[in-house]
Amino acid sequence: MTKRHGGAILAALLMGTALGTGPAAAQGTAQGTGQGGASGTGAFSGGVVRIGILNDQSGLYAEFGGAGSVEAARMAVEDFGGKVGGVPIEIVTADHQNKPDIASGIARQWYDRDGVDAIMELTTSSVALAVQGLSLEKKKITITTGAATSDLTGKACTPYGYHWAYDTRALAVGTGGALTRAGGKTWFFLTADYAFGTALENDTTRVIKANGGTVVGSVRHPLSTQDFSSFLLQAQGSKAQVIGLANAGLDTSNAIKQASEYGIVDGGQKLAALLFTLSEVHGLGIKAAQGLTLTEAWYWDLNDDTRAFGQRFMKRTNRMPNMIQTGTYSAVLSYLKAVKAAGTDATDPVNDKLKALPVDDVFTRNGHVQPTGLMVHDMYLFETKKPAESKGPWDLYRLVSTIPGTEAFATVAESGCPLTAGK
Repeated sequence: MTKRHGGAILAALLMGTALGTGPAAAQGTAQGTGQGGASGTGAFSGGVVRIGILNDQSGLYAEFGGAGSVEAARMAVEDFGGKVGGVPIEIVTADHQNKPDIASGIARQWYDRDGVDAIMELTTSSVALAVQGLSLEKKKITITTGAATSDLTGKACTPYGYHWAYDTRALAVGTGGALTRAGGKTWFFLTADYAFGTALENDTTRVIKANGGTVVGSVRHPLSTQDFSSFLLQAQGSKAQVIGLANAGLDTSNAIKQASEYGIVDGGQKLAALLFTLSEVHGLGIKAAQGLTLTEAWYWDLNDDTRAFGQRFMKRTNRMPNMIQTGTYSAVLSYLKAVKAAGTDATDPVNDKLKALPVDDVFTRNGHVQPTGLMVHDMYLFETKKPAESKGPWDLYRLVSTIPGTEAFATVAESGCPLTAGK
């Protein structure tokens, strides 16, 4: 590791402590009544169950999960009761700055020095892959809610790695499948040049071809680029009916804004935001975002339970949660249920329970975990509303269709996970 990156890791850790989010100032402790499982502290390492939320809190994906995911994790701890097996539950957090080496350094310190039992969220696919690999070495559980690549439970799967909220295949089936079936038969991709973008383009290409479409070209752009002009001109010149944005966060928002300046949509081409959440749509504004087709795993206005959760989150953050933040709530809650059922925070017993227990909470009512670590649940195809249709600043989506989890996500046989080969 270089001195520069080592210094960045130290700075990130010091930042977490200074903000009251590091291990010395862990949040969400000892609230409410204790839950079942083993009594006392003997079955729990260090006399505490400690969960790390590691994500981007200051960069490209800060609105994607960021502080909202940390708050959702704290809500899960509070709703669980603050304790499990008679010991407190703590949430610690740090900013990985979208850099795998920094993320791995933080994770290693959390495991080796700070007694963290599991790490969750892990925005950015390259980060999630790196931390999941380290966690295999350390025999620790990771539950990814922020990163997208389907490789996490595919060719890069591990016995202790979970993928919870969504993946590139589910996004491809939703948005890619819907637009191709609706007549968008020719596609050109603007793709973020790292693991996530490649996986999303590849998964969407397979869905496009399966529905009778073709890909006429693609171009890769650097992460966090500010100028999409050359990439958009190539997409415009391709004459493709659909321009697939295989990127996320501010990259997608900036591409949409600049596409408007070039008159791409007015010229008859359609933009497909392949990973765009409620947070980014709100930030972009309903006028610029109107008419976009997108796929999410959750929306605050689906039913009475989701509306109630959304309002609770709004009171704490002044924002509605997106699928990543609510998915983080679900991941933390499911992990704690598994710890309770196991009566210990030891990895193997908890791991067995995580794979066995159903997922039934405000995020999904019909979730189950595959042997690959993939949590299968329904996804939703939305269209963003026109300004005249919206009743408020967060009333942004119209539900087009529900995509059953068995359709959205790969089967065990399709996954390519070496742990389940031949099954």
